[in-house]
Amino acid sequence: MNAWSIRNFSIIAHIDHGKSTLADRFLEVTGAVRKENLEEQMLDGMDLERERGITIKAKAVTLSYAAEDGRTYTLNLIDTPGHVDFAYEVSKALQACEGALLLVDAAQGIEAQTVANHHLAEKSRLVVIPVINKIDLPTARPQETEDEIESVLLLEKERCFRVSAKTGVGVREILEAVVREVPPPRGQPDAPLRALIFDAVFDEFRGVVVHLRLIDGRVRRGDKVRMKGVGSTYEVLEVGHFLPRRLEARDQLEQGEVGYMIGSIKTLSDVRVGDTVCLERAAAATAALPGYQPPRHMVFCGIYPTQNKDFDSLRRALERLALNDASFSFVPESSEALGFGYHCGFLGLLHMEIVQERLERESNVDIVQTAPNVTYEVLTAAGEVLRIESPSQLPDASLIAEFREPMVKLEIIAPAASVGALLKLALDRRGRFGHQEYISEARVLMTFVTPLAEIVFDFYDKLKSLTHGYGTMDYELIGFEPADLVRMRILVSGREVDALSVIVHREVAETRGRKMLQVLRKHIPRHMFEVALQAAIGGKIIARESIRALAKHVTAKCYGGDVTRKRKLLEKQKEGKKRMKMVGNVEIPQQAFLSVLGVLREPDA
Repeated sequence: MNAWSIRNFSIIAHIDHGKSTLADRFLEVTGAVRKENLEEQMLDGMDLERERGITIKAKAVTLSYAAEDGRTYTLNLIDTPGHVDFAYEVSKALQACEGALLLVDAAQGIEAQTVANHHLAEKSRLVVIPVINKIDLPTARPQETEDEIESVLLLEKERCFRVSAKTGVGVREILEAVVREVPPPRGQPDAPLRALIFDAVFDEFRGVVVHLRLIDGRVRRGDKVRMKGVGSTYEVLEVGHFLPRRLEARDQLEQGEVGYMIGSIKTLSDVRVGDTVCLERAAAATAALPGYQPPRHMVFCGIYPTQNKDFDSLRRALERLALNDASFSFVPESSEALGFGYHCGFLGLLHMEIVQERLERESNVDIVQTAPNVTYEVLTAAGEVLRIESPSQLPDASLIAEFREPMVKLEIIAPAASVGALLKLALDRRGRFGHQEYISEARVLMTFVTPLAEIVFDFYDKLKSLTHGYGTMDYELIGFEPADLVRMRILVSGREVDALSVIVHREVAETRGRKMLQVLRKHIPRHMFEVALQAAIGGKIIARESIRALAKHVTAKCYGGDVTRKRKLLEKQKEGKKRMKMVGNVEIPQQAFLSVLGVLREPDA
């Protein structure tokens, strides 16, 4: 295959701007899938992706397109996610491309993730083709959207394409623009093999399927290849192209192509995204390609089985999940209140929700989740910098010289009428105002520097509420700053519940502690004795609530009738007790641990 006929490009956009729908139209126009076999979100194979209507993992597919110039081109398309939590998927995909279609909703206009994705494409030096989608909507405003693209992204509005991915209007024109504007891949077809690993997935029957973009040379079945970064060597058992929902084996992959490689690789940990694949015999003389920054976990929480006997089942479920999600991590940990479980790292709250939902569906194990935490840094008196991923890892307060929290650059695009409310929201969350720029008469772009812990939980929900659904946000980690933070402990009947401990700013510790105790009081059942709930910083109690004693007979009101009525009540009580954890003599239900998250989401008075 000649490299001049290859076009490698990606679709990037804000969430819900129509990327997957446009990809469906490309499959239809190029004949990759017959119209009667075409389904919505054809490239999204996960049930959760279809149910939520979002893309979680980038998908690659090879298409054959007969252009108007009479030539046939090979188009390697990568459909990417739009949510900020999965921005790393976009970064990986762009490393394998020369061009990108920047999709903008004609009714919504430019949004925060649109700007962020455009910056990623520019940083990768890609040819960006602006596309205005959903022009068939009654509320579409394509002319205003073109003006926003020109003023904010500095892309000429004359280059914008107007399409409707739903009806197919303008789709073929976009493919012609890809053929015309996106350059063919550069490289040397006769040089030794150099290929970039831009993704990998696990197949339970075939092992790890490595996603490659060949920069130089070619790779065939039977070749011995080495991954320069990891240093491991494998024999190539199969190479080929990606087709919709299946793989197509080929004899070889050549310079400029995007495809896959299988080589008896057992686990995803044996493959490093961004690594260079080369021939073993030429490994010493082959220069490595520029690497890819691995994803950084932003949110951590503990996941525990409700029954200690389910620990091994939970471990197996997490291992299966990690096989197809290299951005998810877990390490064993133990808690006095919850027993043995795992400390898990996620890219963000949506990623955490996806992992938890998949666990419940695929493992059939009842789990208890602790309140999420972000990563902090602590400078000790000895000059050592510690990375803190949970409150239990904090050293004694007397050993801490400086407490640092992660800070992000926050970008908000919203209606101009909401500026005052959004300023108050950001400043209440300890944000520092950056700058403000009107991208049109009715819309404004604002930037802030804000603690990650203040926005990662519910900031997006508040933003949508204040802007009536028209506001969007994006954030980027910029570093750590010193802050007056403390570890707030929760005591139940005088015993500390480590799973309920949180790290908070000293100014709001008392307010949040009181709210947490009030919520816990509602969710912890009354016992035969009084239960004291306390919030403490060090040895100082800052808030207290009490749960009155109560004696209750569950079948007291069940007089007369069939005996099965009493059995039903007793079975119901037994099922409820299964989901409780003991702290001393106090039973704490799962909902009590989850309720802490709700308190953290509420703004402090």
